[in-house]
Amino acid sequence: MYFKNVLESIGNTPLIRLNKVVKDLPGTILAKVETFNPGHSIKDRMALMMVEDAEKEGKLQPGGTIIECTSGNTGMGIALAACVKGYNCIFTTTDKQSPEKFDILRAVGAEVIVCPTNVASDDPRSYYSVAERLSKETPNSFWCNQYDNLSNRKAHYLSTGPEIWEQTQGKITHLVAGVGTGGTISGTGKYLKEQNPDIQIWGIDTYGSALKKYHETGEMDENEIYPYITEGIGEDIIPLNIDFDIIDRMEKVTDKDGAVMCRRMAREEGLMFGYSAGSAVAGLIQLKENLNENSLVVVIIHDHGTRYIGKMYNDEWMKSNGFI
Repeated sequence: MYFKNVLESIGNTPLIRLNKVVKDLPGTILAKVETFNPGHSIKDRMALMMVEDAEKEGKLQPGGTIIECTSGNTGMGIALAACVKGYNCIFTTTDKQSPEKFDILRAVGAEVIVCPTNVASDDPRSYYSVAERLSKETPNSFWCNQYDNLSNRKAHYLSTGPEIWEQTQGKITHLVAGVGTGGTISGTGKYLKEQNPDIQIWGIDTYGSALKKYHETGEMDENEIYPYITEGIGEDIIPLNIDFDIIDRMEKVTDKDGAVMCRRMAREEGLMFGYSAGSAVAGLIQLKENLNENSLVVVIIHDHGTRYIGKMYNDEWMKSNGFI
């Protein structure tokens, strides 16, 4: 058996038990390790679905250009699809992202436009606004808009959720996932709750993001929003992909705790994950009082640590930020 192209290798990622970093937690803690996808992140799943749904709907024509605002991982997934299917790519991203992400995107043929981080989403300089503008100016182009494109959460409803249910033989009690666009937690959580409404869905947010308070109050509080270092989770907008009714609770994790947990998992578990994975595990530990010996927790691991070599896996960077 062989795959006809790289896109066919997306999905069916393993569950790996965490041991040392969660030794004080009751129950069983399993990592859904999405780094085994060809683009080394969970975003491969939804990127392919956004592209294929756009093709079916006639929004993406042969030889066209795919435009997206991305922190890196969605761009990589889209780029892989573009390589196979013959599209061009233009990605906007922010200057807080790891330089490794820019280099990887350019390596697979994408044009990368780096925009300032510390501007509002509706500022014409933001990576969101620039992507929207480029989609209007570029002939034969399609803007994926992962925040509001519901193919995002649909991908996880159709693949990630069923995989976890099957791999745990229906014994999962808790799903823990970082929340950014909201596609992963909403799609996966919806499927799992349809199988067993008692499954708890816990979202991990970061300080500087508006999502946790919005979930709890329905209020978009501008005072919650300020610059943060953590990559891949948190938002200063409310994406359409987030189904807050699916999420049972949200927990915020500091930049430091997320980074330190990444280092611990690499050294203690031999698993090198990205920033959001460190935040997810740290958030789970903060919520340990809500677990018991019968708990079977699945933590979504979004991306690979090699995209952060110059950040939390670099001693000088950690020291300069006061994390070690």
